[in-house]
Amino acid sequence: MSQQTPDAPAGPVLPPVGSGKRVRVHHLTAAKAAGERLTMLTAYDAPTARLFDEAGIDLLLVGDSIGDNMLAHENTLPVTLEEMLPSARAVARSTKRAMVVVDLPFGSYEGGAQQAYTAAVRVMKETGAHAVKFEGGARVAEQARVITDAGIPVVGHLGFTPQSENILGGKRVQGRGDDAAERLCEDAVALQEAGVVAVVLEMVPAPVAERVTEILTVPTIGIGAGPACDGQVLVWLDMAGMGDWSPRFAKQFGQVGAALRQAAQAYAAEVRTGAFPAPEQSYQQ
Repeated sequence: MSQQTPDAPAGPVLPPVGSGKRVRVHHLTAAKAAGERLTMLTAYDAPTARLFDEAGIDLLLVGDSIGDNMLAHENTLPVTLEEMLPSARAVARSTKRAMVVVDLPFGSYEGGAQQAYTAAVRVMKETGAHAVKFEGGARVAEQARVITDAGIPVVGHLGFTPQSENILGGKRVQGRGDDAAERLCEDAVALQEAGVVAVVLEMVPAPVAERVTEILTVPTIGIGAGPACDGQVLVWLDMAGMGDWSPRFAKQFGQVGAALRQAAQAYAAEVRTGAFPAPEQSYQQ
């Protein structure tokens, strides 16, 4: 993690929970300088976004992971921009503090700067989100530069990039070996020079993620990239124990899936026995 510099701000730099103040771009770099870790979770709808915002999560990612987590796709590739927009609107409308970041899905930015700019503008105009995110390093630096020059914050994404899983050979750790690690560092610098405000590092060896974190002035946010990143992100269903399986790098901080299943079973049992609704829960006239 980045060391606090002598001129780093004293005390927390992120807006206090409940203050009504939004986490902004300048808070991200200030947090890195102060050694204050950033928290990020995915969110795809209003109820979870509201809860996470109230819990003090700093950034909410409306990820294209909606594809394999909410829409029953095998991976993220089928997700369209049209499918992202309603979820992004719901999350943005339901938060007061968290910075809302929206993924540009596969096929909406790889064609060049103009295509990426058009997609990013749609996200910002039609959802109320605060930043966009897309995958890739030097190859998408021009897209990041054009979007940033238009006044739209961009978050980068390096390491395992799910939209490229077919060419990467599946869900595999990236950045292993000196050459691969050097390329990843070069990609990170290229993104920073293009103006990104943060970089997600996914499934990267911890020493490589630490090296990238040290050479960048913008924060890194890890997912399966070790503890040295400036922040961490998880898919909320993995974090909350909503399924029977989660990635090796994830930790279940609750058993929401089991609690929800038990609540549904209890509801069904009371309906079948006639215990619900009780007389006092019914209108008499």
